[in-house]
This record gives sequence, structure tokens and C-alpha cells, in this order.
Amino acid sequence: MKLNGTAYRSVWTEGDGDVRILDQTKLPWELDILRLRSWEEAAHAIRTMQVRGAPLIGAVAAYGVALAMREDPSRLDEALHTLAETRPTAINLRWALERQRSRLHNLPPAERREAAYAEAAEIADDDAETCRRIGENGLPLLEAIAARKGKVNVLTHCNAGWLATVDWGTALAPIYMAHDKGLDVHVWVDETRPRNQGAALTAFELGGHGVPHTVVADNAGGHLMQHGEVDIVIVGTDRVTRTGDVANKIGTYLKALAAKDNGVPFWVALPHSTLDMEVRDGVAEIPIEERAGSEVTELTGRTADGRIETVRVAAEGSPAANPAFDVTPSRLVTGLITERGRCAANEAALLALYPEKA
Repeated sequence: MKLNGTAYRSVWTEGDGDVRILDQTKLPWELDILRLRSWEEAAHAIRTMQVRGAPLIGAVAAYGVALAMREDPSRLDEALHTLAETRPTAINLRWALERQRSRLHNLPPAERREAAYAEAAEIADDDAETCRRIGENGLPLLEAIAARKGKVNVLTHCNAGWLATVDWGTALAPIYMAHDKGLDVHVWVDETRPRNQGAALTAFELGGHGVPHTVVADNAGGHLMQHGEVDIVIVGTDRVTRTGDVANKIGTYLKALAAKDNGVPFWVALPHSTLDMEVRDGVAEIPIEERAGSEVTELTGRTADGRIETVRVAAEGSPAANPAFDVTPSRLVTGLITERGRCAANEAALLALYPEKA
């Protein structure tokens, strides 16, 4: 994807072997490219959400292992453990680290550096191509609406664009392709409290690509659906179970309930790396990350004179709870958009697309 006419991926390396990322905590106010020189810095970037989005977390973790092997090939297990502890909900993190473990564990230490960089690059390239195919497989959904109605109104929650992946995105990939084909597509962008990934990141992405969009409060989605202003909901996900339950940013479940009540299709876009075939009951079994209460009680933004400031918005002395994700049961999901095609959100349909995961 492009920023100011320059093509970017969300993670890349240069000749020195250091890893470059965009600091997403600075967006949309500042485009800051961070240089990661060690696996500890990669772990910090994931933990503090300088990088976020399940597929991108996995790719950066894979490069974190490569940085560890550059520093000391004997510390493979330590690096894998530290990186695995950074975020609990997104399954892509574990998937990427298991790929590196399988690739490196039986190699002599002298061969681990080169192999680790090669594996990380393959993971990144795979994610970019996977997301492109997700876009192709989701595009017909928007084309069908356009054929019936002319204009297509999509509602999305959180950020599932190229900033959350290596390139293209998951939920936003079909939207980009529809826009590039000339469809009249408009996106309702949930602000996505408490970190405002919709207002800050999704709006930043869509604006940079020229896609018409409108930022709305999280609680406006149901109202828009009641009044026929939403044709389809497309969201990303951090983990999909064997039975089609979907973990995504907190508030996704409420959107799915509103969509069900109003007859609005609710689609979830995901790459193969987000599937967790070991879990059947998402509500009971998926660990939900609890983040700092300050994310709820404080907001960061730009003042009228251009300063970036953080202010408290909750009453002094009031504690805050901050579950970062919720689980949408499969019964509320119209279908899944994957790189292999679209399918129903159930075990049989998933195994038909991914028989090797049986």
C-alpha cells in the first residue's frame, strides 16, 4: 500500500538486517519508522502496540526470532518464550513462533541466523499474498450489493487493514479492491474505543487510499443498521475456532447482535494463520487480554495548537476494566472470507477449505 505516494509494507528489513516498522502509537499524527535491533525491542514493540493486528504481530515476532539468532543462536528457546508472552489472544503470534521453532530447532547454531531471516521473510510474503487473495474472495460480496443498489455502505470495527497485516489487510482488502474497480463504496468506521484504532488507523488508511468513509461512535452501528444505512459488516479477527467462533476487538459481539437483529450480513475476514483448530468453544476457551485501565480513563489527541496531549476523561478515583477482545459465537456470523474462498462459520465448512488441519 502507499503513503504519500511511497509504497510501504508494515514490516521490512534492509541490508543491515535490522527490522523496520511503523510506530502505530504515533499514527495518525506522525509517520515514525522504528528500527528494531534486538529481539527484546521486537517484544517491546508488540507488547506496547507499536505494532498490532494479529497477522502483523506474527510477522514481527518471526523477525524478532531472526534478530535473536543474529545476536546469539543459543538463545532460541529464551527468545521464543519471551516473544510468546507479549500478547495472549491473537493466535498468529503462536503460529509464527512455532514455524520458527520447527525451522530452527534441529539446525546447528551456525546455520540458524540465515534460516531465521529466510523463514521470517517467507511468513511476511505469505501474509501479503494471503491478504490479497482475501480481497479477491471478498470483492464479489460488494459487487453483488453494488449491482442491486449502486452504492455500498460497509461498516467495520477496529483496524483490519494493511497496518494490521504485512500488506492489503483482511477486512479492508475487499474494500480497497472494490474502490479501485470503481465501485461506489463508503465505509462507516467505528471509532473503536478505548484505543481508537478505527478513528486513528482505519480512517488514516482509507483516507490515504481515497476511499470515502465516515467515522462514527461505537454505539452508532445499531442505529445505522435500523435505518438501512449499512449493507454489510466486515471485520477482521485475532482467532477463529474450529467451530467458527470469532475473537476480535471488544465491541465486535455487539455489532454482530445488531446485524443479526436487522438482517445485515456479518462477514469475518481471516488468513489461515488465524485459525485455531484446537479450540471449540471460543467464549470459554480463548484467553482475553486485559489491558491497562488507563486506556479507558485517558484519551490522546491533537490540541487546537498542534500539540499531542493525553487527558483524563473519567471521574477521578474511578477504576476501569479493559478487556481488549470479545468472542462472537458462530451462530451470529454469516460467513468467513479466507484466502481459499468463502465458507460458513462451522467446523465442516472450515475443514472443507482446510482439510490438512483436520
